[in-house]
Amino acid sequence: MQLTYIVKNLYYNSYNEILKDELKISNRLFQKLIKSNSIKINDCILNTKNKPNLNDKITIDFSYPEDNSNIVPKDIPFSILYEDDWLLIISKPAGIAIHPSCLHFDDSISNGIKYYFDNINLKKKIRIVNRLDFGTSGITIIAKCEYIQEFLINEMQSNTFKKYYLCLVHGLLEKKQGIINLPIARTPGSIIERQVDFDNGKKAITHYKVLKEYENSSLIECLLETGRTHQIRVHFSYLNHPLIGDSLYGKEVDRTKFQMLHCYKQEFIHPISRKKILIEDNPSWL
Repeated sequence: MQLTYIVKNLYYNSYNEILKDELKISNRLFQKLIKSNSIKINDCILNTKNKPNLNDKITIDFSYPEDNSNIVPKDIPFSILYEDDWLLIISKPAGIAIHPSCLHFDDSISNGIKYYFDNINLKKKIRIVNRLDFGTSGITIIAKCEYIQEFLINEMQSNTFKKYYLCLVHGLLEKKQGIINLPIARTPGSIIERQVDFDNGKKAITHYKVLKEYENSSLIECLLETGRTHQIRVHFSYLNHPLIGDSLYGKEVDRTKFQMLHCYKQEFIHPISRKKILIEDNPSWL
């Protein structure tokens, strides 16, 4: 698990600048790599404050082992959509938690990933890049090292990482395409529920498009510009079109077990190849 960079110009005054500005390595990770002698220049450990030369080879080794014993391994089936040395992308089923908790100590996605990592002898922490609600299904990215996680989180913050969802809502929308720009905050007195709050809420923007209409429901594609907790569920509930199956924000009890919400497409730049990756995964209920 090595990242190699060849110096092709002399824009930077030191290797440090290349590592932080070009390769986007955070200060915290940089210090960890220096202490573990994981950075080499032309296959030698040199002072990274030195000035680089053309065609110098910078090699960063991320394969150092990490303690992941805090997660109990358990054989939890999941579908792998994509995998390489740096990333594992799976399809998360509805009705399973992302992280262990007192209620889901050994039956979360993280437990299943730990079991899988043990089988492939990967001694790395479980780093979930995008978190989905318990009742939400779809594409979930697991970074195999800290660098990948940091890179993708930076992509999300700069909006170069695109996450598309499909949802089925009650009713027929008057406006078939648009942007929902409504701030969201935690509902007072609740640790779970969120609400539209114009006084205390944080910016939340959802781009949506109606793909298909049924007798009294609509299939909608959503592109998230922000990533607030329960954002799509809160936005459509506020518009009086709650998601079918949403017991928290819905207006009636549905026959479906979980909300009809699925992360079905993601586009991002691969941190190592710097090529665009497109992952698609259709929901089982469509």
